[in-house]
Amino acid sequence: MDYKDTLLMPHTDFKMRGGLTQKEPEMQKRWHEMDLYNKKLELNKGNEPFVLHDGPPYANGAIHMGHALNKIVKDIINRNKQMQGYYTPYVPGWDTHGLPIEQALTNKGVDRNKMSVSEFRKKCEAFANEQVQGQKAGFMRMGIDGEWDNPYLTYKPEFEASQVRVLKDMVERGLIYRGKKPVYWSPVSESSLAEAELEYKDKRSPSIYVTFKVENGNDVIEKGVNLVIWTTTPWTIPSNLAIAVHPELNYVQFDYEGEAYVIAEELLDAYLEAVEWDKEKITRTKEFKGSEIERVEAKHPLFDRMSLVILGDHVTTDGGTGLVHTAPGHGDDDYKVAQKYDLEILSPVNNKGVFTEEAGKYEGLYYDDANKVIGEDLDKAGALVKLQFITHSYPHDWRSKTPVIFRATPQWFASIENVREEILEALNNTKFQVEWNRERMYNMIKNRGDWVISRQRVWGVPLPFFYAENGEAIVDPEVMEHVATLFETHGSNVWFEWDAKDLLPEGFTHEGSPNGTFEKETDIMDVWFDSGSTHRGVLDYRDYLTYPSDLYFEGSDQYRGWFNSSLITSVATRGVSPYKELLSHGFVMDGEGKKMSKSLGNVVDPTKIMNQMGADIIRLLAFSSDFEEDVRISDDILKQVSDVYRKIRNTMRFLLGNLSDFNVETDKVAYDDLYDVDKYMYNKFSKFYNETRDNYDAYNYITIYQSLQNFINVDLSNFYLDYAKDILYIEKEDSLVRRSVQTVLHRILEDLTKVLAPVLVHTAEDIYDHTPNRTAESIHLTHFSDKEDVDEKVLEQWAQIMAVRDDVYKALEVARNEKVIGKSLDAKVTLTLPEGLTKDSINSEFTQLFIVSQVEIVDELTDGTTYQNTTVKVEHAEGEKCARCWNYKTDRNLVSGKDDICDRCRTVVGEN
Repeated sequence: MDYKDTLLMPHTDFKMRGGLTQKEPEMQKRWHEMDLYNKKLELNKGNEPFVLHDGPPYANGAIHMGHALNKIVKDIINRNKQMQGYYTPYVPGWDTHGLPIEQALTNKGVDRNKMSVSEFRKKCEAFANEQVQGQKAGFMRMGIDGEWDNPYLTYKPEFEASQVRVLKDMVERGLIYRGKKPVYWSPVSESSLAEAELEYKDKRSPSIYVTFKVENGNDVIEKGVNLVIWTTTPWTIPSNLAIAVHPELNYVQFDYEGEAYVIAEELLDAYLEAVEWDKEKITRTKEFKGSEIERVEAKHPLFDRMSLVILGDHVTTDGGTGLVHTAPGHGDDDYKVAQKYDLEILSPVNNKGVFTEEAGKYEGLYYDDANKVIGEDLDKAGALVKLQFITHSYPHDWRSKTPVIFRATPQWFASIENVREEILEALNNTKFQVEWNRERMYNMIKNRGDWVISRQRVWGVPLPFFYAENGEAIVDPEVMEHVATLFETHGSNVWFEWDAKDLLPEGFTHEGSPNGTFEKETDIMDVWFDSGSTHRGVLDYRDYLTYPSDLYFEGSDQYRGWFNSSLITSVATRGVSPYKELLSHGFVMDGEGKKMSKSLGNVVDPTKIMNQMGADIIRLLAFSSDFEEDVRISDDILKQVSDVYRKIRNTMRFLLGNLSDFNVETDKVAYDDLYDVDKYMYNKFSKFYNETRDNYDAYNYITIYQSLQNFINVDLSNFYLDYAKDILYIEKEDSLVRRSVQTVLHRILEDLTKVLAPVLVHTAEDIYDHTPNRTAESIHLTHFSDKEDVDEKVLEQWAQIMAVRDDVYKALEVARNEKVIGKSLDAKVTLTLPEGLTKDSINSEFTQLFIVSQVEIVDELTDGTTYQNTTVKVEHAEGEKCARCWNYKTDRNLVSGKDDICDRCRTVVGEN
């Protein structure tokens, strides 16, 4: 008789191969047709909301792995909350303004000089929208769920109007002003830059020591003594108006080869070494505090004017000479200290980085080219002590990748100083998963200068300010509200299409314009003000969202970017942080930890991965990462993740196949009636499940990934599923021992599918589609099961039993290597049990537990091998091999040859 037909083998249509590249688009189409996103919202409508506010990616270029990591983790967070019962609307958005889009159009051959500003802006909008559509398709292909048919876009009229209103609120608080201050300036982009628009790269710069001869020493220093300064920007020497010293530092005057010099005492030795002077040849002649030489005047080495000695606490002894070259038009510290002495803000460099007529003979020179010329002139004047070149970290424009300069120009600023303490207090009330990030953000705000919010571009939200005939700036909240209403109705292009008088409220007058003539501001707002206003334009604008949001989650670079600007504008206008919790992720690197770049050829394209392997593989990759650190990705790493995916899928297939005849309504065994081994696995899974739920809420995804692998590989594959096969295949279909196992398998299948659902969104749906007795239209329309209490006593007892099992397995391996047995079912095991453990400790056969044919428990075993917990002897099993269950039995009929199967199997077969 062929006994195969009598075995209860697994049966399921769930495929071993995922076929993700074909199946995922089909599944997404199904979700779209069933309107799954809105059904999820409807399911939890009226429940406590959870709002993760999307930080807008820039609408330029195809999606990259950084986008993928960001959006997938957000989706996992939202899906976890949704399955807990939270109402989780998610509105994706895009940052659509700014220079890169202007530059992209120029690169495509658009000549902005041959069209009006309004026409060019319309082309920018069309280009931005094209980029949005491309990126949106990529995000949706990843299985990211959200309000894709109604995202927020920063060029939309309603958003621009809300942004103007944020600015208006800050005006009403007196936080917005116009001034001429040094700002980061990109000569290539011809625009001011925010700190968040900078990246630091190495730059080779000239390092020079220069002397300024004292003209008026105020009875402290003699005329002709050389004050020595050091700088790496020779081009700023024409703008020098002062030399700063620290009031408390000690300065020393000394003679060297007939000349007298002044240096900070702490830096004297380092200076002598740097300029290669013989220390033995110097003679110290005088010492004094920096405060004693305040307002000493020294002659500028290149211009017929004086440089004033001033006091500044920013002067340090970290390097240089302790006498700081001060050009108020080209440095933040320079500007601040110069204000105390009413010094001019001289900045003789135009938008392109070229010297103006204020620079005298250097007019027309590009600032970087002027370094050499100025160095030569200083040498001719006898003022150049030493010239060398150094390589140092220097700020670059993150878009053009070129060095920036500090340049004083008339700009609009948002005051940080007047709201700093409120911001810091709001920050202290914000939750951080990593406390170090709070400190990082705190220090950024604590040390941040005023925010330059104006940009000299056209593709952005216009600054809604006017100028009267006398040049006075009109910063009027009522006028701004009027402009906001116009933008809301007509879009911001009206700023460039209408005359100033048509943009002002009807009948508006101003004493500075007796003829009723006004000019519009031509600058636009910093794009960080755009994105920093999304709390108003999105959270506030859409009444189904909450303000503040529950969570902001972006890359770690956003601590000085979006996190920063959002916090400032929200606290300045509403008095609270726009986020209750802040979380960040690192950058995506290649397998060696190098930054991805096209030039290195190490860029990993998420679209290519999806087309070759499927979106769920990228999602599992993101889940497997310690995302708060930099995340590595390579072909080898992808292969490892794919292997893990296959193991997960095959395990779920085993569960499905062995539950095809199980009806949870009629076949489920009560917990108290489960066999002990099944109770053990039930509690083992409960512990895993409870910890996983907690780790989901703590964003500890890598911990879940590791414990998931451990549970599947160790607890299921290496133990329970292996143990259960004999019962599932051999025993009577509705026997208690079989239903006991199936009860546990069903619990694991049901809840493990839910655990996987936020991550493997397509695979979990596929599993659910093949699950018997499913109750919902989609796995994504179910909630997590409640956590269950874990019986720690059961786990403790079974830890001892499993330790014995480990010893037995070691002994079986030895016997296999010595050819005593082939398969484990060939074995008879004799063993002793450790104290406190008896054969009655479990209501399941030890043969089943060890997957051997015979087990004998003895009190003492002299011819066995002693392991850590027990002594074991392995022999070949006695009796004959059952043709059905393959166990060796000493049953009379089997041994005598009257039957070819054992009594147990004959009982089952006889009743089939």
